[in-house]
Amino acid sequence: MATRKVTLSLDEAAWSFAEQAAARAGMSPSAWISKAARREAVRTGVGSVVDVAAEAAADEAELAAAEEAMRAQG
Repeated sequence: MATRKVTLSLDEAAWSFAEQAAARAGMSPSAWISKAARREAVRTGVGSVVDVAAEAAADEAELAAAEEAMRAQG
């Protein structure tokens, strides 16, 4: 999946929650926030439901890559 580098401003609590949730999921905070944003967009009707299967597959691939990177770091 293509990525785009952006700058976001989050309040301290939101960032802390994202970091903790990402760590529990074995993901980077950036990957976790991306996944959460896609999920919320679909939930609120902004994202296309048709794309859910493709997004889920991309999420799984992204998670697998993150887990592999973490294993490689020790």
